Parts: sequence; C-alpha cells; structure tokens
Amino acid sequence: MNQLAPAKSIVAATYSAAAEHFDDPPLAFWSRIGNGTVSRVPLRPGDRVLDVCCGSGASAIPAAQAVGSRGSVLAVDLSDALLDRGRAKARALGLQNIDFRCADFEAIDVPPEHFDAVVCVFGIFFAADIPPAVQRLWRWIKPGGTLAITTWGPDVLEPGNTAFWEAIRGHRPDLYRSFRPWERINTSDSLREMLAEAGVTASSVDAEHSHQTLDLPDDWWTIALGSGYRGTIDRLDPDTLHAVKRDTLGPLRARNALTAQTNALYAVATKPSLSR
Repeated sequence: MNQLAPAKSIVAATYSAAAEHFDDPPLAFWSRIGNGTVSRVPLRPGDRVLDVCCGSGASAIPAAQAVGSRGSVLAVDLSDALLDRGRAKARALGLQNIDFRCADFEAIDVPPEHFDAVVCVFGIFFAADIPPAVQRLWRWIKPGGTLAITTWGPDVLEPGNTAFWEAIRGHRPDLYRSFRPWERINTSDSLREMLAEAGVTASSVDAEHSHQTLDLPDDWWTIALGSGYRGTIDRLDPDTLHAVKRDTLGPLRARNALTAQTNALYAVATKPSLSR
C-alpha cells in the first residue's frame, strides 16, 4: 500500500474508514446495484471472473455464486478493511471460489485474455485517465467474454448530497468539492463515448432511476459515513463535524427526506469472438 500514488492512498484510506458502515441498512444499494450488474453478465458455471474495486463483495459474491465451484472470482480492492468484510460474507455463504486481494487493479499482473468476464462497479472513475484503465480491463477478457462497468448517474444521493456540500462550503470551504470524478461519465452518452475512446463498443447502456429508502432523514448521515464522503468527514475537527452534521441533517429533517437517489448506469460490452 505504501507504493500507491497519493490519490489512490486517499481512496484506500477513505474506504477503509467507511468499511465499518458499508453494510448498514441505509447502504443496501451497494448490494442491490452489485447484483444488478452481475445479472446483466451471461456468466456460466466454470467461468473465471475479475471484479475490480470490489468493495465488500457486492458484485463478487453473486458472481461467485453464478460461476459455481468450478469457476473462480478474483476480487481486487485497495481497502483491506472492505476485503475483510467480503471474506467474512463469503465464508458465511460457504463460498470457496473467491480470492479477495488487496491490490491496485492498474498494477496487477494478469495474462491477456485470462477472464471470461471483468466487472467494475463504482470504481472506474477513480482512474486519473479512464480510457487507458478500461483498455487494461479489456485486454484481460477472452474473445466472446464480457466487460460490465457500472457508474453513478445524475443526482447521486440527493437530496443529502447537496445539503452535505453546502454545509462543507459554509464551514470548511477549502474542502468543498466542485468536481466529482464520476461526473465525467454520469450520462449514457458520456459513458458510451468514454468506452468508444477506449476502443470498446457497448452492447448496452442501461440507465436505472432508483432510490434508497431511509427510515429516518438522519439515516443519510450513515450513508455519508459509509461512502466516499467519509474522506471529507474525517478531516473535520469535532466542533466543525458537529456543525456540518447539524447543517446537513437540518434541511433533510425539515422536508422529512426519506430517500436518497441511487441512479446508476450499467454498461455491458462483449469482446468479439475470434474469426474462424
């Protein structure tokens, strides 16, 4: 981990801290969207799957279930804490065909055309230059195999997202983020264009409009603690943290906000088979 680039070290630290809340009920969308991704991939018993940015196994576990004991899943992430959660869930399900590995997918050594499918859910946008990262994934897929990339759509985790960043701007403007990396590919057109730049033609890009139901408006703060917002939260001193939490939840309580938008884009591409 010490060899990671600074930006990736920040991502690793953020999601390791977020791991304690990653599987809390308000973050059930991780599992739902992971399953939704795998359901779009024509996996068969015995297939080999690579899941990059696998988190706590939201897509790796259903992939392992789909390929069965004769198949295998290599699940890669930067966060050891998330991987530990994935390992525990796999053990509880009796799955022995997943290798959870702490690594940077842009640095792992895998032979070309090694996998029947490569899956990346909410991770490709962390690459500084996305098309070369996609090209790397594409090289690892066998002819006739499948690449599945899932990313956020518009209005992600609203209305809490806006409330949170307005609170940050009011109390720590130096931490305010005007750029969110997923916004580079948060429309069907921009996602298709990125894939085309990487030399990949998407066979489908499905735009899903969905939301996570919350029991209380305050549940949005649990989402913040179990996601990328955690990197900003952990930079706040106690007094500022209290103020940001108050000013985030105040507007949500006032409108009794009981949902968080979880709009997602599912892109699937099939690698052309070798001509006979």
